Amino acid sequence: MQERSEEQIISRVLALENDGQAERRAELTDERFLSLVNDPDTGRSYILRHGVDEFDGADIPPGTEVYEYPSSDEAQRAYDQLLEESRQAGELVEEDSSEDVGDFETSGAEVRDLFSDSDEDELIRDPVISEEETDEEEEPKEP
Repeated sequence: MQERSEEQIISRVLALENDGQAERRAELTDERFLSLVNDPDTGRSYILRHGVDEFDGADIPPGTEVYEYPSSDEAQRAYDQLLEESRQAGELVEEDSSEDVGDFETSGAEVRDLFSDSDEDELIRDPVISEEETDEEEEPKEP
């Protein structure tokens, strides 16, 4: 198995967090976050401390730190300790936060509603095809 670089690990853990797979996540002061993430592919657990990326996923946020653990129990204990240290330092804003989840990669289409891909949506309806369909419907049928 090939060893991954620290940047690859951070990118993977950020992607998992942004997919809503962080087991725990706390908001810290100065738009920073502390997250506990278990990677289902490797079975390893990570604690990630990071800010918010200002470039829509183009870069890893400055000052990002990742700590890797062989088991979720070890990671859980370390997370609790870091959370308590943040609380005592006055850096804890919210212990259970989903603020800015998904901001690491924000490009893509917005979903407007359940039927946005329906042919009944006037914004996506092709007027040429619509006229042809109307003409076909109006043709008299022979008995």
